[in-house]
Amino acid sequence: MRSASDADTVIMELPLMDPLQPPRPFSSLVQIDFGAMTHVGNVRSNNEDAFIIYRAGRYWEKVKTSLEAGDLPDRSDEMGYGMAVADGVGGATAGEVASSMAIRVLVSLILNAAKWALKLDNPETREVELLDVKQRAEAYFQRVDHTLMEYTEAYPRLKGMGTTLTGAYSFGDDLFILHIGDTRAYLFRQSNLKRLTHDQTVAQALADSGAIPQDEVSSHRLRHTLTSCLGGESRKIQMEIRHLRLMDGDRLLLCSDGLTDMLSEPEIAEVMQAKEGSSEACHDLLNLALEKGGADNVTIVLARYSIPAAEVKKQ
Repeated sequence: MRSASDADTVIMELPLMDPLQPPRPFSSLVQIDFGAMTHVGNVRSNNEDAFIIYRAGRYWEKVKTSLEAGDLPDRSDEMGYGMAVADGVGGATAGEVASSMAIRVLVSLILNAAKWALKLDNPETREVELLDVKQRAEAYFQRVDHTLMEYTEAYPRLKGMGTTLTGAYSFGDDLFILHIGDTRAYLFRQSNLKRLTHDQTVAQALADSGAIPQDEVSSHRLRHTLTSCLGGESRKIQMEIRHLRLMDGDRLLLCSDGLTDMLSEPEIAEVMQAKEGSSEACHDLLNLALEKGGADNVTIVLARYSIPAAEVKKQ
């Protein structure tokens, strides 16, 4: 007689458990209303601005199984969103080349990455993943800067070309702001407009040091002279990374200085208060900037977040 350990098959009685039915991922419940516009303005002959909006995702879909129909979810989706605005500098067509190239390189780096930032809501790994997002973002921007530098070495006529780049990545209610230059990001929350970025210009640096009053920055002759950008003459970039949590109804605005030079922050807030739809708000902001002179290229990216209650996230 063989013992149980010698048998080919051992029948064991396991405790009964309910099938694990994971809730629908919170990130897929977040809805975003996007709007985006870019315009050459009333003075410039070419548009040196560029922008992108991307939706990133992953899914797990059941094809066949021997388990009962209700034992496994049919499909599970995770969603993240990326946005960016770049404003090229360098004269002639160099600025246009720099802004478009920066975005193309950035997208290529993300698409070729072995890992995408699409799992930030696991409490056990959250802090590690948040740090990883920031480290990879910094590495991407460094690589974009290096690529622009290499390009100008190969094509000397473009020497000095550079670009600002302000991007945002959201996953669920996590928002990351990535910033170099003077392209801005704003958060419009409960009728209040808050700037999320700090202009990297000589005029702003003078104000930060106390050399000039803060209210003189917008009219100072060095307000457009960048202290940091991708490419350009500098060999060192100063990247800002910010992380915050979104609330239902929040609106994110990314824009080039073609908008903020023409409109004050109260004027921007007034338009966003009056227009809930992102496309309608973009249209009105652009038209108002053009009416007030349109002295530069104008680019606007707007996102309105609809985020479920916290109870949904905890399920």
